[in-house]
Amino acid sequence: MVAVDLNPGAAHGWIVRHARPLIEPGICYGRSDIAADPGHTLTVAQALHGQLPAEVLLWTSPLSRCTALCEALASVRTGLVWRIDERLAEMDFGCWEGQRWDTIDRSAFDRWTADFGHERFGGRESVQELLDRVAEALAEVQGLGRPWAWITHAGVIRASSLLIEGRRRVSDSRDWPNDVLPFGCIRPLVFDRLLMPKHG
Repeated sequence: MVAVDLNPGAAHGWIVRHARPLIEPGICYGRSDIAADPGHTLTVAQALHGQLPAEVLLWTSPLSRCTALCEALASVRTGLVWRIDERLAEMDFGCWEGQRWDTIDRSAFDRWTADFGHERFGGRESVQELLDRVAEALAEVQGLGRPWAWITHAGVIRASSLLIEGRRRVSDSRDWPNDVLPFGCIRPLVFDRLLMPKHG
């Protein structure tokens, strides 16, 4: 089932989580290019076709579980144009990619919790770096003047939730949003302030 909550009169854009990935639960797969279930992908695409405006501008993460959804949507919507944006990729968990979450060294979690914003869990990317790249992408789409949507991942969606609230920094793991948009679901993004890109 695809949960849809769209109000084109209020939302500047929409954020969509990719369809269900073909990987067993409990695996850390962040930036790993894991395919999504083809049947679920098509179901999600058909639902999006009936909900997103005809003139929507579509951006996607480069990972195949997201681009597959764009391709499926293009198969049911003539003339759809979509673009890849590297900033919409999931957080990179480095050496922990492909590992079971419950087998990762507890000390790695402790270091991450102690400096949640800046610790590069897995050695590749920090939560703050994720937040910064998502903030830059959001600032760019705010002034488009046309409906837009992102096909992306849980980490990017959580970062967007903080940014919409005006929060550009995160230091405590308790500040990171707990709500997870289910696979194949969509959420409107409504801005009440202008996000400015980071420079320097």
